[in-house]
Amino acid sequence: MISIQEHLNQLTTQIDNLMQLLTSQRDLLEARGMSLPSGSLDNLRLLKRRIATLSTQISQSFAELQKLRALADTTAVVNSALETEDVLNQVMQTIVNITGAERGYLVLKNEETGEFDDFRVVHGIDQNLLLPQGDEPNGKRNELIISKTIVNEVVRTKQAVVTDNASLDTRYQGHQSIVGFALRSVLAVPLKVRDEVIGVVYCDNRVVTGLFQQSDLEIMNAFSNQAGVAIENARLFERIRYQIQQLTDMRELMRNVFDSIANGVITVNAAGIITTCNAAAHNILHQPEVVGRSLDEITPLKDDKFNTAVDLVMADSKQRTLEIKPVLPQIGQRVWNIIISPLLDADHGEKQGVAIVLADLTEKKAREAQLAELRRYLPAALIDSIRSIDDVNVAGQERYITAIATDVRGFTSFSEHLRPEQLMEIINKYLSLASDGIQLYEGIVDKYMGDAVTGLFNTQLNPQQDHAIRAVRAAMSIIYDLLALHEIMPEDQRLYYGIGIHTGTAYLGNIGSADRQEFSALGEATNVSKFLESQAQAGEIIISEATYEHVKEFFECEARQVDGALNGYDHIQTVYRVVKRKKGVNTGQLFLDPELAELLADLNRQDEQS
Repeated sequence: MISIQEHLNQLTTQIDNLMQLLTSQRDLLEARGMSLPSGSLDNLRLLKRRIATLSTQISQSFAELQKLRALADTTAVVNSALETEDVLNQVMQTIVNITGAERGYLVLKNEETGEFDDFRVVHGIDQNLLLPQGDEPNGKRNELIISKTIVNEVVRTKQAVVTDNASLDTRYQGHQSIVGFALRSVLAVPLKVRDEVIGVVYCDNRVVTGLFQQSDLEIMNAFSNQAGVAIENARLFERIRYQIQQLTDMRELMRNVFDSIANGVITVNAAGIITTCNAAAHNILHQPEVVGRSLDEITPLKDDKFNTAVDLVMADSKQRTLEIKPVLPQIGQRVWNIIISPLLDADHGEKQGVAIVLADLTEKKAREAQLAELRRYLPAALIDSIRSIDDVNVAGQERYITAIATDVRGFTSFSEHLRPEQLMEIINKYLSLASDGIQLYEGIVDKYMGDAVTGLFNTQLNPQQDHAIRAVRAAMSIIYDLLALHEIMPEDQRLYYGIGIHTGTAYLGNIGSADRQEFSALGEATNVSKFLESQAQAGEIIISEATYEHVKEFFECEARQVDGALNGYDHIQTVYRVVKRKKGVNTGQLFLDPELAELLADLNRQDEQS
């Protein structure tokens, strides 16, 4: 193109030179009575004008060709981009480069409201001027109103709008905003997809008149169709990518949840092939790879009850629950609870297989068995508070404990005059009163022997640092409760306890035959406590000197000499009768249980009243 333009320029120069030459020759010829051929100079002038016109046309064609080339290059870029913002920016930049616009913006249709108010790309316009009317800073009038009329027209007609002087254009004379801002050149092009307007590109110039030509409009129309498709594709791609990301996140979440389930979960298709297996199931089965294998190949699950249950669920789609006890190599027998549920298609409810939930109950069953044994000796509240029974040794150990022995005074002679059923009813009231007092302070009821009850504190089943204080408080609780019981009993049924308490060593553990065993204590602590109980009068609490050393700061006691001697314990000469709790001392602070502390406070008030 450039070489043709140069040739045309050279030809024009040569014509000018030729015309000058002919003009000078014409004068010489006329002096000799001769003349130039008719119309020679006129033909040269006409040729020059045509060459000038051709040159202008070539220049215009070249400019348009440059625009088309730039448009083609940009279109390729636009259609290759995947990010919506990248596509929108490229579209706006292309229009500005091709048209030379001073200002412009690209507005998209709001997919939720259907309004054209989603301003995405702005060129040469203050962003604040695109705020909704009334929200703009400093109370400035919203300049967006200027172009809104033209944008609405483009949306309504689905046709591009171009004007070389908007303020004088008869189409907009009634719109004072356009006239008032004296817009010169305006170009607005719809962005369409399948004949639906999804956005508008608006450009204007407030200085230059006639900036946008008809050729620009034709180019922009072609470009807008390509741009509309590119924008829609980018939006579609982003939606798909967002959905894929959501699915990925959901799958990851489900995988994490699936793997975090404590119980084993296995899904099996209709052909009996394992399709999924979480980490817990691998650990329970002790087999690393099971997915893709037949359910029949999994050795721990080769159980007739299990196979029958799976077949039944496959057949009638009803959930089954069973317990099996497989034997695993190097581990031994396990106890599994299994729930087999039908696996149904979510859309059509068709059977897809089964879902199997495995719960290994081996440790739980072992713990329950141990706790069941402990319940023979401990109150339920104490059992529930045990965190681990691994350290509980009921086989036998020597410990420093406090033992309490209680006995109903005069019960033998009292019982001689009662019917057996009446006697049983009355004695149970007294025995319950004593056992409740011992358990209130988390002691273990050791034995029921006729009308006597013995208890133990600080055994391996109920370790306690303040066991001596607890034993004395338990004894005082028994005495208080006994007085309360007397208020509702006939006078001829009112009996009294004698109580002995000693702190010393004992050997504790299960004793008895292979068929029947019970937890008990043998040794000094129990022997001396029974001896001290024999020293107590009705309603008295007698404690040993060893126990006294532990509780003397909390209870007032009276020293007393023993009557007789205990074989093997001749050194026991002085014992103490518990009188009352010392004033100003709150033994309830020694216990962590707030309810127990409240009970102690009530007992303290009873102490003071008595």
